[in-house]
Amino acid sequence: MIVLFIGCLFNAFGQTSFSNEGQLMDEKSDIRIMRTKDKITIDGALTEAAWYTGVPAINFWQNFPSDSVLAEHQTEIYFTYDDQQLYVGVKCYSNDRGFVIPSLRRDYLFSGNDNISILFDTYNDETNAFLFGMNPYGVRREALIANGGRMRQDFAESWDNKWSGQAKIYKDHWIAEFAIPFKTLRFQKGDIQWRFNSYRYDTQVNEISSWYRIPQNQIIMDLGHMGNMIWDEPLGKPGSNFSVIPYATAGSFRDFENPLQANAQWNTGIGADAKIGVTSGLNLDLTINPDFSQVEVDDQVINLDRFEIRLPEKRQFFLENADLFSSFGNRRVNPFFSRRIGVSIDSMTGQNVQNKILYGARLSGKLNDNLRIGFLNMQAEKQSQSGLPGFNYTVTTLQQQVFSRSNLAFMFVNKQATRAESSSGDFHSFNRMLGFEYRLATPDNKWTGKLFYHQLFSPVEVEDKYTYSFQVQYLKYRYRLELAQLFIGEGFDAELGFVPRRDIMSISPEVQLFFYPKNHWLNNHDIALDYRHIYKAGADGNTLLPKYGLSDRELEAEWSFEFADNSRGSAEFNHTYVFLLNDFDPTRSQEEVIYLPAGSAYTYNSLSLSYRSDRRKKMSFEVTPTFGQFFNGSRLGLEGSLTYRYQPLGFVSIDYGINHLKLAAPFRPANVWLVGPRVDLTFTKSIFLTTFVQYNSQFDNLNINTRFQWRFQPVSDFFLVYTDNYLTDPFSQFSSRNRSLVAKVTYWLNL
Repeated sequence: MIVLFIGCLFNAFGQTSFSNEGQLMDEKSDIRIMRTKDKITIDGALTEAAWYTGVPAINFWQNFPSDSVLAEHQTEIYFTYDDQQLYVGVKCYSNDRGFVIPSLRRDYLFSGNDNISILFDTYNDETNAFLFGMNPYGVRREALIANGGRMRQDFAESWDNKWSGQAKIYKDHWIAEFAIPFKTLRFQKGDIQWRFNSYRYDTQVNEISSWYRIPQNQIIMDLGHMGNMIWDEPLGKPGSNFSVIPYATAGSFRDFENPLQANAQWNTGIGADAKIGVTSGLNLDLTINPDFSQVEVDDQVINLDRFEIRLPEKRQFFLENADLFSSFGNRRVNPFFSRRIGVSIDSMTGQNVQNKILYGARLSGKLNDNLRIGFLNMQAEKQSQSGLPGFNYTVTTLQQQVFSRSNLAFMFVNKQATRAESSSGDFHSFNRMLGFEYRLATPDNKWTGKLFYHQLFSPVEVEDKYTYSFQVQYLKYRYRLELAQLFIGEGFDAELGFVPRRDIMSISPEVQLFFYPKNHWLNNHDIALDYRHIYKAGADGNTLLPKYGLSDRELEAEWSFEFADNSRGSAEFNHTYVFLLNDFDPTRSQEEVIYLPAGSAYTYNSLSLSYRSDRRKKMSFEVTPTFGQFFNGSRLGLEGSLTYRYQPLGFVSIDYGINHLKLAAPFRPANVWLVGPRVDLTFTKSIFLTTFVQYNSQFDNLNINTRFQWRFQPVSDFFLVYTDNYLTDPFSQFSSRNRSLVAKVTYWLNL
């Protein structure tokens, strides 16, 4: 009731003071696309007559620095198609030939460089889309967008598939041509309409523009803002889509900390993935003896919290239609986290290590216009060293669209020990979860939210094997209101999920105000307040707090601002209360007898500032100083990055972080370090070299990872990956922990 009252109050305020808000609605003519019998040459020149037979996408609107005027540099998009491919030609007007191109690497980032992106919602569900992009040098990217594109994590750039494209630079414009095979896409036979949008970053006038107008307070890839693309005749079947991607590896590995391993161990491996288009909307992925040795290492982070930190999934097999599996729950409780399959963490180095997967299958996609399904089954090998059996992982999901953008979803997760009778380790024979969710999204994103209930089943006798949550957000052009409530039971130990904390109930109201000043240096700014309360539910047997006693409270007040040159910054104040339920050493570096004792409570304040410079410059940086109280002492921190772009061959950068923690006696002052220099070279559009060095004092480990990639055919690669870990405590005994060198070849075969 309070939220609705505040919403009505702000709504009245917005209608009175900002009557031009309704002007943000965009009325677009439909795109018309006509079939061609002529050959289309992909050469960066729109010379064929077929490009001009339909109705193009023209009259792009600014999204930045304004969202209410036409773009200064316009973009024109033309379409045609034949039996096999969809062709898209883009003409981007410019001042001259000067563009910002950080590197020649595929799957570049959108910000900080000139590029164009085109989006196809082939099922007209405002929930999922295919994205293809190109820059003036013809460097390409592709991605999948899920969950309506309402959050940045809905963008999966690791998705890879076959298509072609070329770009060419002219005196006052540049042209990009796309040839996208229909079998690369997913759609229904007989379609006569898709939803479409396109957005562009133009560094010459520092402008972000889109064909369908998008308000500044919403993400540029939001699928609620798209126009229509009308075909001249119903589409046929996309054709057979059956691909096999075999691989072969060879390499050596040595564990220097194992006294029984005097020499490097050589090994080889073979395996394969297969992609089968079961129907035009349903895809079957198969894998045998998968290998992920070429996947880029994780960026390490400093963890000053009491709980586990989540890192993103980067393995290709888990990415297509990943939202069907990963969108359940929220960031505090996720019942399925694909990184739990086939990946363990080396407790000594903090690095991820592979737990061998024998085989797997995944069926995902659309059964009809409104129903999506997902099925995943994978078998992991027995872990003899740890005494653990093999495990079979099964996940089943259903997602039924209701109304325009909302949906009902169901999930079943099963982790099952296999051939466990000969295993001696500590494990549960099964761990299962059944969950239901309702996800709310109105067509204009004014109302969004989620309601879910997940129930766990396991052989462990413990209370509260469930979690539930309610979250609703009301968004207007000038403000945002949100209320969230969450309960995670002590027994909700989802072993295949991400549940860093259990036995809690939380409530969190938020309010955010947006401002769009009329000046030449400050583009927009906002003020946000988030007031979180976390209570101990009381089923864990810990008697330090009464049932539903206050465990944590945090008031977060933030002022964020974006300048006209696309630099941005923020100032954040945090007022924190923590009641410790377990002994805790925030520095993670003291002797075992030194810690903050369970049962103690702390109230402290801190201030964090941040600034990110204009990424169009050759030298750019981010800096975030933090200072203030920390438990019973103080914290002084500095984190950020520095990047130099050597266009277009790549960049050199360094990520850094240092926190000086000074707690009351008997704690010794501690410095927590993280430094990560990186060299990223792109010799051509198909030859890349990346060297990444990371030192993290929390793990006393120095990691070196070098990856060479040669894309000798479309989606076919040769990789050479070198990894080294060094013991750094003490530095006087600096020594190697383990070292590996792996060569891998993959080849994409269309059958």
